[in-house]
Amino acid sequence: MSNNDILKKLRVALHLRNDRIVEILKLVDFKITTSELGAFFRAEDHPNFKPLGDQILRNFLNGLIIHMRGPLDKPKEGVE
Repeated sequence: MSNNDILKKLRVALHLRNDRIVEILKLVDFKITTSELGAFFRAEDHPNFKPLGDQILRNFLNGLIIHMRGPLDKPKEGVE
């Protein structure tokens, strides 16, 4: 299964639109446009298809964690 397939399945399972995925990626300071994102969802034989790299998938998953759970609290110094 390719990274493109994983992102497609997550988009369907979580009912995410492309603009929401762009917002999720912004949570981890990763900027991408909706048209760039659309290239990952095209069929592999389409001329504008782009393979989804590990870095983008990793950033999406990290952003999804923040989106679903919220940011991690910073540990307080001096408290054990």
